[in-house]
Amino acid sequence: MPEQILQPLEIPVLGMTCASCVGRVEKAISAVPGVARATVNLAAERAHVELTPEGHTQAVIEAIRKAGYEPLERTLTLKVEGMTCASCVGRVERALRGAPGVLSAEVNLATERASLTVLEGADPAALVLAVEKAGYRAAPIAEQTPDLADRERAAREAEIGGLKRAVLVASLATAPLFLVEMARHFLPGAHHLLASTLGEQPWRLISFALAALVLFGPGLRFYRKGVPNLLRRTPDMNSLVVLGTTAAFAYSAVATLAPGLLPASANHIYFEAAAVIVTLILLGRLFEAQAKGRTSEAIKRLMTLQAKTARVERNGEAREVPIADVVVGDVVLVRPGDRVPVDGEVLDGASFVDESMITGEPLPVEKGPGAEVVGGTVNKTGAFRFRATKVGSATMLAQIVRMVETAQGAKLPIQALVDKVTSWFVPAVIAVAATTFAVWLVFGPSPALSFALVNAVAVLIIACPCAMGLATPTSIMVGTGKAAELGILFRRGEALQSLRDVQAIAFDKTGTLTLGRPALTRLQTVAPWGDAELLRLVAGAESRSEHPIAQAIVEAALERGLDVPAPSAFDATPGFGVNARVDGRRVQVGADRFMTKLGVSIAPFADDAERLAAAAETPLYAAIDGELAAILAVSDPIKPTTPEALAALHAAGLKVVMITGDNGRTARAVAGILGVDDVVAEVLPDGKVAAVQDLQRRYGRVAFVGDGVNDAPALAAADVGVAMGAGTDIAIESADVVLMRSDLRSVVTAIRLSRAVLRNIRQNLAWAFGYNVVLIPLAAGLLYPILGWLLSPMVAAGAMALSSVSVLANALRLRAFKADAAFVGPRADLLKGVVK
Repeated sequence: MPEQILQPLEIPVLGMTCASCVGRVEKAISAVPGVARATVNLAAERAHVELTPEGHTQAVIEAIRKAGYEPLERTLTLKVEGMTCASCVGRVERALRGAPGVLSAEVNLATERASLTVLEGADPAALVLAVEKAGYRAAPIAEQTPDLADRERAAREAEIGGLKRAVLVASLATAPLFLVEMARHFLPGAHHLLASTLGEQPWRLISFALAALVLFGPGLRFYRKGVPNLLRRTPDMNSLVVLGTTAAFAYSAVATLAPGLLPASANHIYFEAAAVIVTLILLGRLFEAQAKGRTSEAIKRLMTLQAKTARVERNGEAREVPIADVVVGDVVLVRPGDRVPVDGEVLDGASFVDESMITGEPLPVEKGPGAEVVGGTVNKTGAFRFRATKVGSATMLAQIVRMVETAQGAKLPIQALVDKVTSWFVPAVIAVAATTFAVWLVFGPSPALSFALVNAVAVLIIACPCAMGLATPTSIMVGTGKAAELGILFRRGEALQSLRDVQAIAFDKTGTLTLGRPALTRLQTVAPWGDAELLRLVAGAESRSEHPIAQAIVEAALERGLDVPAPSAFDATPGFGVNARVDGRRVQVGADRFMTKLGVSIAPFADDAERLAAAAETPLYAAIDGELAAILAVSDPIKPTTPEALAALHAAGLKVVMITGDNGRTARAVAGILGVDDVVAEVLPDGKVAAVQDLQRRYGRVAFVGDGVNDAPALAAADVGVAMGAGTDIAIESADVVLMRSDLRSVVTAIRLSRAVLRNIRQNLAWAFGYNVVLIPLAAGLLYPILGWLLSPMVAAGAMALSSVSVLANALRLRAFKADAAFVGPRADLLKGVVK
């Protein structure tokens, strides 16, 4: 049965405040028919949903709303061309409604406009593609669709602005209550002064009004979420706040408006406690929102690298158009100081382009006709024209943003424990509060009712599922963002934890440990062949091969001024060699195993091969018309930073292994130079997976680092696949981690960062769990019989707000992570381009 193709959806969700919110949203989405998988990230405030073909976006949105939360939406307008009748309108509408992230679509034939309601984050390029598949042309009307980063920033700023206003109003109303009550408790004579001037009952009525203003003004947000969740029997953090503050307020209201209903000894008011609780929790929410905004700073800074407009040739003249209007095939003009708008290929002109955001190399790269340019890089002094080859979501910058977003939204295995605990945490807290109330009411000292109320409220208020919910995702968000700054992209967030746990790292040799640019170092022929003619024929045979060794042979022939003939027939056997017909002769070039397979004896060169292998030079053989004709030697220089990186990995306690297709003697020679612990040589491309599996049996968890097409299976088979960013697309797609620089010191940095992130997560979880385990019993009054200690609900509210902010502050410390001083060089800084 073929595997189902799943449609991914990224849904920004507003209103989540704690870990129980996350569980509720996940449960609601997972119950929708057609949902294969759903994960929710509290710190990013996003739900990642994977739909089967039977799933519907609208059903997911309704489920989120029914759970009490709000998915972020926006409107989008497309220009649609090619429609001629009402049936065209129907086809376009159906195509758009079936596209990922579309909630509604209406098409107007007269104006040739499609008005859509889409999820925030929906890709306009995917909508254009859906229209094109229906047989029409479409383009987004860019001026009506503000940038995603701007929209998310606006939403975040609106949330923070609303919280600031709420905190201000609550603080102004709470201040008189708090100051007067504190004065009555701690300043001698203050109580009598209030009684003799204003009077006790008038003050109680004023307190009632001020507390009501706080609870049902700024504090109304807690009721809007908390009460429906209580009625659904799925209480959350808002429910705890509602129960605690309402209990204190209602008790005080009875004491104020109907004091005869209470025993004289229990006639106390707690208006100030209810108001202070709401104010402190709002203040904590404000700090949380501001801190959460900083956790996603890496994404925001990445988004700023995208040019807003492009100078495009249209109808023979250059015009400035929004970046969303650039299409594949457009000719784009780039002037000195411009940021390259999209990916493409240079047509004419010349310049130097700063590509440090991608490669980390500090020196600008020369660009001329035929060279590739990447959107987001910065042109320096020259000018050129290029043809757009990738636009919108297909550009390298967009893919990088997508990788970082995906990693930030991931759930690590360590999160499973948190999910289990938080699923019952809030109901358990309510049960503890009810038990606390009952025990104090039955066994507490007089006035028992007041003691019971105060301690039950303290239990409800001090519990903090928010800290538990934020502990893991905030560290992941900051850690993966910091990794992006250092040129390390975690394609899968789970690799953060997996990379920390590896015991051995296996490296492909060519292009990973070495420069990947081999050079021909030796050529010895058998009579009657001369060096020039033999090299000419061999270069012709290798000219169709993309293997680095083949390219080295061709380059050597060209450097000697030889013409390289094109082969009339060509066949390559991966891991063995090539078989070609050049100038009417059968030319076969390859390793010793290839000659053995062909039945060609290489005995005449046995001593030469041994000497070459001992010097870390790879021996190759050439046969002409079935007869041995020459031995060639190719050497691939080791990257200057490789020994330093491997020494650091050894210092970190890891085993280092080299996997190569080279013959054993050459491989062992390179291994001796580098000091690797183990070497697996003469491995054919399809044997790398078996080699990785064997290493896993011997060492445990294994990471594999490679960059070629033939590395893709091994990258996928390893516990963590690490692809060099300069490698092939298929290698990168198979990897868990992508290094934007071909510098193995980045592997060291990635491992150190993964360990730092997991350490940070453990600290957060220890704080979050420890806080609740210690302070909930304290709030219940456990120490009162021993030490006479009770916890004020106001102190409990302050502690609860502090706990979440502490977790966020600890996660933000990861922003200060730096590559070890011993490994600082030109670094891949994705986020710092020169803006002219």
